[in-house]
Amino acid sequence: MNYWEIFLAFFIPGILGYGGGPASIPLIENEVVEKYGWMTTQEFSEVLAVGNSLPGPIATKMAAYIGYTEGGILGSLIGLFATIAPSIILMLVLMAILLKYKDTPQVKSISVIVRPVIAVLLGVMTFDFVKDSVIGLGALYTVILIAGSYFLLEKLKVHPALVILLSLVVGAGMGIYQFGFH
Repeated sequence: MNYWEIFLAFFIPGILGYGGGPASIPLIENEVVEKYGWMTTQEFSEVLAVGNSLPGPIATKMAAYIGYTEGGILGSLIGLFATIAPSIILMLVLMAILLKYKDTPQVKSISVIVRPVIAVLLGVMTFDFVKDSVIGLGALYTVILIAGSYFLLEKLKVHPALVILLSLVVGAGMGIYQFGFH
């Protein structure tokens, strides 16, 4: 198996169909079915259907599966890398440009303008989460969870992952208690 072919079969659609979404599917099909003949159109449609049923970006799942069928584990890793490589390269180039010009007034003004917008977006998201929590749990439980989380995070300096895990355990316990799964 030529690993270079696996790489190109997913790298080229990754460049042209930026984002790995539906725009890249016909490009991947052209490479996999038409150019290299690794699958028939029917097989490709089945892989596409299975990939769509799983969470996450479709192009990466297809690249990992097709790479595996054509080149084993290494082929899977190469296909996966080839799919995300264009995004990585673009991100690195943009970061290099940003770092080069980070001290210019234009870039500094962009940062100053973007911060309040991000704060508003996070505030709206937080409000929506609290509203949904009040509807789902009730106001008392929501206040207890907010206060408890704040205390654990800010006062005791508990890692956020542990606070999330603890809230999952509390939620599961409440579900068991509430619905009587003894």
